Order: sequence, then C-alpha cells, then structure tokens
Amino acid sequence: MKKLVQLIRNNADRAPAKIRSEAEPETLFLYDVIDPYWGVGAAEFNKELAGMSGKKVTLRVNSPGGDVFDGRAMAAAIAAHGNVHAVIEGLAASAATYVTAACASVDIARGSFYMIHKAWTMAYGNDDDLIQTAALLGKIDQSIVADYARKTGKSNDEIVAWMKAETWFTADEALANGFVDSISETAKVENKWDLTAYNNAPKITAKEDDPTHWEAVRQRNANRLRLHEFG
Repeated sequence: MKKLVQLIRNNADRAPAKIRSEAEPETLFLYDVIDPYWGVGAAEFNKELAGMSGKKVTLRVNSPGGDVFDGRAMAAAIAAHGNVHAVIEGLAASAATYVTAACASVDIARGSFYMIHKAWTMAYGNDDDLIQTAALLGKIDQSIVADYARKTGKSNDEIVAWMKAETWFTADEALANGFVDSISETAKVENKWDLTAYNNAPKITAKEDDPTHWEAVRQRNANRLRLHEFG
C-alpha cells in the first residue's frame, strides 16, 4: 500500500485528464494514475468504453499504473469489447500493462517505456482483512502472469522473474519480448511522471518550463488537500 500511496502523492500535480476524445469520438485516453479517487478508475473508464459498443476504439496510454483491481476491471471490459487497439505514448507501467495486454493490438511510440512488476493495491482493516487481501493479490499475480504469457509466448518462470525484479523495457525490448506488436516512429511521447515510488525507474520527469506548469502547481495543492482529507 505504501508504494501505491507514494505513486499517487508524487503525481498529484497534474490537472485531471480527459478520458474521451472530443475530436475523435472512438478514442479513449488513459493519461493518468489508475485509481478511482486520485486518477482514472474502472467505473469511469468502463462507462466510456461501453458507450463505444460495436466500434473500433483507439486507446491512447501514458500511465504509471496504479491499483491492480481497477486495472484488472478495465482489462476485463476491454476484452469483452474485443476491438480496442492500444497506442502507448510515453509509459505503460504496472496496472497500465494489464490494460494494454487485453487489447487486440498494442503499438508503442519510440522513446516510451513498458514496466511489469508484482501487483499493488491499497488495503485497510484488521490482520484477517490484510491476510485475505495478500492472498487475493497472489491470485491476481497468477492471472497477470497468465495474461502476459498468452500475449508474449514467454514461459511463466521468465515472466515471474521479470515481475519480481520490476523490469523496465524500452520500446525495442517490449517488441522483442512480445509485449507490443509494433513501434511507432512518429507518435508523440510525453515523459511527465514522477516515478520515484518505483525501485528501478528511468528518469522520466515533467519539464518545469512547460506552459502549464503553474496551473499544475495549483492543481497539486488542491489534490494534496484532498489527500490530507482522505488520510
């Protein structure tokens, strides 16, 4: 739980991201932490996807990941839809990779990263509650390994080793290992995340000279207030 809270806190300086494209009706954006309170949650995402039933959908992804249960719920909705095609534009890490693995195809922009590790979530309660959550996370990890194996053709043992090590793949490495299907040379890459919650992350940070920087600072203060109220 501590790592997930750190990821959320460290990236609380962003203005809320839109999920659905107004210019391209069949395009969804996952440009945020995956979390029902501090980013994009499964309920909100799945509602938008349900409104595109029967249509080919482009899912544009730039996400540091987040809550495993919301990520799995998004992946289930994508699999049920059956015609969602992911484009990674900067980062697909942690729970965001469950989402892209469920898509019919995955393209990654050169300069982007793809990261897999063992599942994270938040949990509260007594010792029995936490033991049950830990057991459930173990089962979730098993299902994630199966999904990655199905996508990549790699062995379960190799995937488990990657997950335990928190492995970061470049675009070329993600393609070579079967996590993505193609590399785009022209797609826009936005490297804007604070990834210090992770152990092995490359340096991917926002530029302070971005014209939206001071608006982001204002939003960060508002988000931090919400976090303090929540805690």
